Amino acid sequence: MSNPDSFIDEVTEEVRRDRLFAMFRKYGWIGIVAVIFIVGGAAVNEWRKAQTLARAEAFGDAVLEALDTGGTEERRAALGAIGADGDQKAVLQLLLASDPDTDRAATVAALQTLEADATQPQSYRDLATLRRVIVQGAEAPVADRRAALDPIAAPGRPFRTLALEQLAYLLVEEKKTDEAVKALQALMQDQEAPAGLRSRAEQMVVALGGVVQPSTAPQPGAAQDDAG
Repeated sequence: MSNPDSFIDEVTEEVRRDRLFAMFRKYGWIGIVAVIFIVGGAAVNEWRKAQTLARAEAFGDAVLEALDTGGTEERRAALGAIGADGDQKAVLQLLLASDPDTDRAATVAALQTLEADATQPQSYRDLATLRRVIVQGAEAPVADRRAALDPIAAPGRPFRTLALEQLAYLLVEEKKTDEAVKALQALMQDQEAPAGLRSRAEQMVVALGGVVQPSTAPQPGAAQDDAG
């Protein structure tokens, strides 16, 4: 019985092999296409990375060259002539707004352009609004500045604490000293407020005659000291 069984096994194995080869002939192209797709996708991804890097380098070189150009007007013209897209547009507008002492109107205009550009990330637009409010100062009505700052001071916004600081200064400008002191004291306790901002708030509280409360915000290096 062993020979017939062996013969049957060999036939069965041969049939299976024939079926496998037939499947390869029929569907093997799918695997080839998949390999080509994977390899091609990796190549395209690397090409895109190279293009992005080259674009960033070209933009950086153009900006550096423009900043080395003559006086303020020449630099502004050179920056304005740089081709940009995406986040680069936001960077250019912020650079154009970096010299308010020389041309306040042009600075404000550049910041307003960035504020109104809905294609830019909200963080850039918030920064432009914050910068514009500071640059304009008392030239703009308090109500207008507060209306611009209030959304930026909302929880979760990247420049929330800086906006709260400016809102406290508006209270000082309105002679609402007690409210300003409370707002600044709250900033001193704010866990998200950087050390420099808390220091400014403390100095302002002292200048306004308020009481400096012990800060509960983490100090730099405190976690390391505790761990040690």
